[in-house]
Amino acid sequence: MLNGLRLPFVWDEDRRADLDAFYGLTRDKLCYILDPADVKGPDYPSETFRVLKEKETRQHGEYRTRRLVLAAWDRMEANGEFAEMGM
Repeated sequence: MLNGLRLPFVWDEDRRADLDAFYGLTRDKLCYILDPADVKGPDYPSETFRVLKEKETRQHGEYRTRRLVLAAWDRMEANGEFAEMGM
């Protein structure tokens, strides 16, 4: 806040995964959202972020967003950040 005004959100690429992890979800639901095949099996007929997954696999050799979001989730759960936020 500045002089009683709420400042706009400042994007921080390094904290993106933290933001993605914070939606009040369980880890299993988050896994399903990121890639339903991880939960339902490789033959599951639906994909959530196919274009992103394909792009990152080409660029990084992995679905990078999935790894970063789940790592952020695990870190925030382990260090008590979720508990501090009432989750």
